[in-house]
Amino acid sequence: MNPRAAPWLVNGALLMLAALAVFPLFWMLSVSFMQPGEANSLPPPLLPLHPTLLNYRELFAHAGMGRYFANSLFVSSAITLLSLVCNTLAGYAFAKLRFAGREKLFNVLIGALVIPAQVAMLPLFLLLKYAGLVNTYAAVILPAMASVFGIFLVRQYARGIPDELLEAARVDGAGEGRIFAQIVLPLLKPILVTLAVLTFLAAWNDFMWPLIALTGQRHYTLPVGLASLSREHVQDSGLMMAGAVVTVLPVLVLFLVLQRYYLRGLLLGSVKQ
Repeated sequence: MNPRAAPWLVNGALLMLAALAVFPLFWMLSVSFMQPGEANSLPPPLLPLHPTLLNYRELFAHAGMGRYFANSLFVSSAITLLSLVCNTLAGYAFAKLRFAGREKLFNVLIGALVIPAQVAMLPLFLLLKYAGLVNTYAAVILPAMASVFGIFLVRQYARGIPDELLEAARVDGAGEGRIFAQIVLPLLKPILVTLAVLTFLAAWNDFMWPLIALTGQRHYTLPVGLASLSREHVQDSGLMMAGAVVTVLPVLVLFLVLQRYYLRGLLLGSVKQ
């Protein structure tokens, strides 16, 4: 093979794969601007013949998507903030604080990673039912306040903080709270951005648990609301695609804007010892 042709072949193959990955998003966006029934014609047009915002107006005026969007934004933001607090404190404690049974307790947490989340859904639902929290925002937020993956991620990164730095602060009379707030948190910033993005994306896209815990449409999040909408308007492809755009667009923008930050956090965390 000609050495000069190799880069062209590789770049061409990558371009084709990128096009295949982007095409469903392009088609979703295109159909959302089509007239009712236009996407159901054979063959379906690639672009809308007469672009319209009718689907989006219908979505927010009558389908309740504005309420679902606000619910998703509130729930995802609350989960992200609470998860950052809990995972950061626990991860730092497992990495730098010495207490009895630290390693054994951490090994138990790591072992919990192999247990499917679906196994815990029934007992968790019963606990929330006994507490009177079913069909409330708390039913979705509280179970996601901490995660084994988040604790593990922060712990692995915090292990790279020099012990000498923390001991010097203790010798100077700084308390553990001050050390954590003024020394540890700034050093953890890259991994905290990474964890925040991953947590927000997971909470925004979560479908199964909100479907179980939220029984009334007033509290539905976007994925659950979109699923209920599809049952009512199964033939309305334009309306469904408009709902999908509203669901995907915020997290896609967040992904693109913060991509360099959480990739930096993952790459830096991967070399921490």
